[in-house]
Amino acid sequence: MVVRKAVITAAGPDQRTLPLQTVIDRGGEARTVLGAIAGEAIDAGVEQIGVVVRAGDEAAFAAAAGGLAEKMRFIAQDRPQGFGHAVACAADFVGDEPFLLLVSDHLFVSGGAVGCARQLVDLAQAEECSVSGVQATHESKLPRFGVVGGRRLPGRQGVYEVAEVVEKPTPTEAEQRLVVPGLRAGRYLCFFGMHVLMPTVFGLLGQVMAAAAEGVFDLSGSLSRLAARERYLALEVDGRRYDIGSRYGLLEAQLAMALAGGDREEVLSMIVDLLAQMRAPNC
Repeated sequence: MVVRKAVITAAGPDQRTLPLQTVIDRGGEARTVLGAIAGEAIDAGVEQIGVVVRAGDEAAFAAAAGGLAEKMRFIAQDRPQGFGHAVACAADFVGDEPFLLLVSDHLFVSGGAVGCARQLVDLAQAEECSVSGVQATHESKLPRFGVVGGRRLPGRQGVYEVAEVVEKPTPTEAEQRLVVPGLRAGRYLCFFGMHVLMPTVFGLLGQVMAAAAEGVFDLSGSLSRLAARERYLALEVDGRRYDIGSRYGLLEAQLAMALAGGDREEVLSMIVDLLAQMRAPNC
């Protein structure tokens, strides 16, 4: 099993302009959010990237991709019917191959030398199954994420066998169905914003959408069906995800990247100087 393709979803009404923003990466270089996410995929060994965009946005995204556009195919989502529908739009591009799935409203900062997506791809290729990145997250943030329930694999640090997936559960629902032994009380395995999925998921998404032609379709329901059908793992990624669509999310992601890079001391000095200026009495 080799993961050669990636899909980035970027057509959501609240999401479509975020990938066009500019950030400074860990190396101190300016690049768009789309470029940073695509770079994450390429560093994981991906050769081709399908970007799901709103019809008419293709030119703007190609410009934001810069030199990486030659590795991309832009796929139009003709109507805003949710994340699951966006993923389904990439079925022809993916074909019968496993693929890396990334959302465009998150930026990722690895905790070590191995990138977040690379960690996920390495596990999926070794185990030959679907793997979702997860992060232990406080229950107060459950309304923002899909959440997995399951059990830790014996002898495997941070690897879980997924039994169930629920989209944005209430705290009560999570406590009843999604508690994972070994996690701190009040914490759940929430999606990290990246997955490696087998093409089986397209058939499951197709079944859901065929049963209800209208509406908004999430991905979590189909992933829960995937868990009941075949082996499906979750990996606690060594790194952090930053939701750039949240309030101050882009600022937080930018600071995290800067502090993880070679300009850490310069950035820390800037922060200290800024705080000192704000505390100083007015002249």
